[in-house]
Amino acid sequence: MKGLLLEVCVDDADGLAAAIDGGADRIELCSALAVGGLTPSAGLMTFAGPPPVPVYAMIRPRPGDFVFGRAELDIMRRDIDATREAGLAGVVLGTSLPDGRLDERMLRKLTGHAAGLGLTLHRAFDLVPDFAEAVSIAVDLGFERILTSGGAKSAPEAIDTLAQLVELAAGRISIMPGSGIAIDSVDVLLPRLAVTEVHSSCSVHEPAKDSRLVEMGFASADRRRTDTATVRAMKARLNALQAPTA
Repeated sequence: MKGLLLEVCVDDADGLAAAIDGGADRIELCSALAVGGLTPSAGLMTFAGPPPVPVYAMIRPRPGDFVFGRAELDIMRRDIDATREAGLAGVVLGTSLPDGRLDERMLRKLTGHAAGLGLTLHRAFDLVPDFAEAVSIAVDLGFERILTSGGAKSAPEAIDTLAQLVELAAGRISIMPGSGIAIDSVDVLLPRLAVTEVHSSCSVHEPAKDSRLVEMGFASADRRRTDTATVRAMKARLNALQAPTA
């Protein structure tokens, strides 16, 4: 039996190499994971492609909410163009209305512009007031999957909701749990969910090596770094969870 697919989010060249070396099945390529992930630079996209595994670029022009204006729509279209030119496999999108519902009109423009690329709906989904409506919109727009924590801060806090989302999806779209997915939580989370893929940072804490960089505001005192051994261990655990029983 094939193991669960592992998507790893990374925000620099070292993280990309660690994820690939560790056996990730797909990469979510970002910048600034500390604020939930922003669009990677065109240089990082070019560096990543064409990759040995599928790479999806985050398309999010700024931190904060997902209510984007006309200028940001134009920026996101240009970033989608950069993704395609770099030879990457897909994009990760999400836009909201002020009340939290998905901005279907803007998403239709973006998904149309991304024709031929794979599509992931990101955690803007976790802010919607009506999951059933949002799932239907995602299916209608041609998204392959929804990255979601079930509306909670982390996926392990929302197992029942994630199970309901899988039922709502009814095989029309993949529900990919993400946020707080670590080796010590998958044993509790995944046996209860009929999912085929999971999303994780597979990272470790790394204190700053130069205190002056912290003092000057150039670095945080503690950052998370994608770790090859953690990716490898997570992939092995996912394979074990899917292994046939005797």
